[in-house]
Amino acid sequence: MPQQTTLCPGPQSRRSFLQAGFLALGGLGLSDVLRLRAAAKNETGQDTSIILIWLQGGPSHMETYDLKPDAPLDYRGEMLPINSNVPGMDVCELLPLHAKVADKFTIIRSISHGFANHAGGAGRFLSGRDPLRPLDPISQFPTIGTVVSRMKKSHDIGVPNYVGSANRVYGGGSSYLGESELPFVVGRDPNADNFSVPNLAMSGSLKDRLDDRVALLKSFDGMQRDIDRTGSLASIDEFNGRAISLLTSDRAKQAFDISSEDPKTREKYGRHKWGQRALLARRLVEAGVTFVTMQMQNPQVPNAIGNWDIHAVNGHLFDDAKARLPIFDRAIAALVDDLYQRGLDKKVMLVVTGEFGRTPRVNPQKGTRSGVIQPGRDHWPGSMSVLVSGGGMRMGQVIGATTSNGAYAKDNKLDPNDLLATMYRHLGVDYRAEFIDAAGRPMPILPFGKPIAELSV
Repeated sequence: MPQQTTLCPGPQSRRSFLQAGFLALGGLGLSDVLRLRAAAKNETGQDTSIILIWLQGGPSHMETYDLKPDAPLDYRGEMLPINSNVPGMDVCELLPLHAKVADKFTIIRSISHGFANHAGGAGRFLSGRDPLRPLDPISQFPTIGTVVSRMKKSHDIGVPNYVGSANRVYGGGSSYLGESELPFVVGRDPNADNFSVPNLAMSGSLKDRLDDRVALLKSFDGMQRDIDRTGSLASIDEFNGRAISLLTSDRAKQAFDISSEDPKTREKYGRHKWGQRALLARRLVEAGVTFVTMQMQNPQVPNAIGNWDIHAVNGHLFDDAKARLPIFDRAIAALVDDLYQRGLDKKVMLVVTGEFGRTPRVNPQKGTRSGVIQPGRDHWPGSMSVLVSGGGMRMGQVIGATTSNGAYAKDNKLDPNDLLATMYRHLGVDYRAEFIDAAGRPMPILPFGKPIAELSV
């Protein structure tokens, strides 16, 4: 697989046109609302959740969970491995808090796929299908969070089923499931003193508008019963009812109110955006949210670039790691430990990953900003590392291995679909169930893949 030498701008954010407040006030297009259908027959009553910590841009496995100290210098880089509390499992020296809770997570080192650009890699990883247009920042197939949103439609307990820190990850999307399955968005920094979720904090004028809309909807009830012969209008009623329920839910307000958290717990996670996003994710699943995606990018520390796309042209690989990994270490280790301390380790499955790994060989180039030759690694889907925790699964192990230079999965080769199948199984979702795509064809949730056997207790 050739190494890339050109400037990669990395994943670009896309401005969301669909926010939960807009959604609740009837801004959703009719064509999208009419796609709300009852897939509930495939649901179970399991009280389970998933937190996906998404490392957009592709983290380096060679600087995090799969170091190769005996490889040639131009492969192994500067970082050294340290022992964890699990014999035989080592992690980067910049992750000492990980090392203390390693018995509560498992590292998968042998997942790989074939798409070396951000959009295609994310789409492939999160949907389980080869993208039709690998450079399209919107997936051509439904990704896991949107599938869960659809399959858990009847799970209505006063909090959203799917929450994300962005409308969609770069390369993600809902495809033929419709925009209505995109997440309830919490894009602000939970560490900010004035953090709030605008869509749950109604001003007086907004409440008046909502009351007016509710009254208007009720006035149409008779007409709907008279003219609707397909059930489509009933779907609209159900959709609006859930949106209104969310806006008036005390449970939702409490779940998002991170200011009510014990200050010591907030400090444990780290008083920065990444730490507080991790804490907010825990609060949300504890309150009953089924699927939470929190992106950890823009760490806002000197010497670190915005996302995990650490080409040499973007930044200095090792300086970036030294700046980025300590806050990442604190946030993830605290989340892992907190899930177990609070007895959530069977209910909640945590997955920490990006769309691919980085090239095993360091590729020095002139930095765009620094103007000097500096080390970096390029896109590499041939090997990557994924951290999983909880889910009632077997922890404290390493699954699979890569070649001696970290280039390719070697032992127990796995596909992203195997991880997706594991996640769906945890949620009680039948990943063999089918949706009808835009062309009227039946499409199984996953075309192939099976749960990872080593994770089973």
